Amino acid sequence: MSDVLFSKKEHGIATITLNRPKAINSLTSGMLSPIYERLLEWENDSDVQLIILNGEGQKGFCAGGDIKTLYQAKENEEAFEKAMDFFEIEYATDKFIANFPKPIIALLDGVVMGGGVGLSYGASHRIITEKTKWAMPEMNISFFPDVGAAYFLNQAPGYVGRYLALTSEIIKGADILYANAADYYITTSQIEPLIKAVYNINWLHETETELKLTQLIKSFETELKSESNLAQHQEEINHHFAHQTVEKIVASLASADSLFATETKNTIVSKSPISLKVTLEQLIRGENQTLAKCLETDLIIAKNFLKTNDFYEGVRSVVIDKDKQPIYQYKQLSDVSQSVVESFFQ
Repeated sequence: MSDVLFSKKEHGIATITLNRPKAINSLTSGMLSPIYERLLEWENDSDVQLIILNGEGQKGFCAGGDIKTLYQAKENEEAFEKAMDFFEIEYATDKFIANFPKPIIALLDGVVMGGGVGLSYGASHRIITEKTKWAMPEMNISFFPDVGAAYFLNQAPGYVGRYLALTSEIIKGADILYANAADYYITTSQIEPLIKAVYNINWLHETETELKLTQLIKSFETELKSESNLAQHQEEINHHFAHQTVEKIVASLASADSLFATETKNTIVSKSPISLKVTLEQLIRGENQTLAKCLETDLIIAKNFLKTNDFYEGVRSVVIDKDKQPIYQYKQLSDVSQSVVESFFQ
């Protein structure tokens, strides 16, 4: 069975289903290349008027990129080039989806992290459920939030994007909507009826596909009962994360007496110093950039991370040996000079 399933139905509907459920649909080059090629084909196909993007299995839409493949990049030049090829096709596919001229419904049920966020962020209609767990968790493996995160995390209110990047916080429901990471909230039980309703419309005869689709999805929306935690802490987040260095952010959090500030500070200082500093610089530089420009920069940063010991040590401690005891080369924030940070952008 293929790792990605494609179908073209009558009534102008096409589907892309990520099909590695045991790996929570983690992305490989072998999945991304056919997705890109199929989108290229469907872009000018008048028999395709909208696309449904989803993930197979109960666990989630997509847990990210296949980290084990990237871990092998340290072995030899061929493996390194293979890893870089993965990033190139991944970022190209993310950009294509974001610029796609036809509506794409992204069904984000369950886990949506890292590469899964990148793949779906540019979709025109992003739907989450009560089971959705959203995160950019790259800080946990001494990497950086890539897939255009410097663009889309800066679309979140205030400095929420910096908070999400530096903490790798997993967010749900109201927080996902508040961070502009999704458009609609429906319950899992309503997904099947929604898809059925989409199939019942002949989109080949619709003149305003986008508008009709929006109205249809809204008729299945559920009002969230809980308030956004991020919204409640927005003022505090803005106060601490407005600083232009990680050291100042940490110092600001340390000087506050709230539980939120203490927990946030403890989370940040537990992460890889090189990741923290490069990521903050990445987000600052990405503030007024296009998605395309941010993805270009991501490719440069990714290549430089694949040349650092701390990335492989981060992956080893979390994914390979799972001992959660990384021994980083850069142990303290003070070990990472500004010139080292800047070298990641060259």
